[in-house]
Amino acid sequence: MKQESARAPRAVPRAARRESPPFRAGRTSTARELPDGIVVDRVLDDPLQLLVGAAHPLAAAATLTPDDLAGHRIWIPGLRPGAEWAAYYDELTEAFDLRIDAIGPNFGSAALLDAIADAADVATLVGSGDRHVWPATQDLRRIPLHGPTPVYPHSFVHRADNRHPTLTALRRHLVATRPARPSESWEPSWVGRR
Repeated sequence: MKQESARAPRAVPRAARRESPPFRAGRTSTARELPDGIVVDRVLDDPLQLLVGAAHPLAAAATLTPDDLAGHRIWIPGLRPGAEWAAYYDELTEAFDLRIDAIGPNFGSAALLDAIADAADVATLVGSGDRHVWPATQDLRRIPLHGPTPVYPHSFVHRADNRHPTLTALRRHLVATRPARPSESWEPSWVGRR
């Protein structure tokens, strides 16, 4: 099984030399093909949720559509041009006319949650499977997105000839425990449907 990847020039040679981890986020497509012997298995589609503080205008919503986010500042600090997650958010922005702000370095989840908790005009997007812990005084709200649900694709990249039982067990576990894909979902064009 061959898949295409924009990161192939850097990530795949490490995989071919058995230096890179077998699990990583979704990949973007280019004309380059992965080298023979590299397998990419889609193992998880993580639905996105909006994370806001209590003062945000969308804080009272039980669910939202991606279109509901238009005009609201969504802060995702540390997005790097050329990275696969930057390509994901670029396409999400285009698809739903979003206002994603990538300004500033990523000082970690705690700093991001502090900023969102104190602001009425800033939100961020998190995966439904992401584990974030915050003090009750921050009063943050996670709001599911539907109609469609944007999903972030995660893939398991490994050498086809690696038959290590732990690698096989890990892949089986990831596939067996992945949540069901939302019935109406959005994914970037560079990802093949699972």
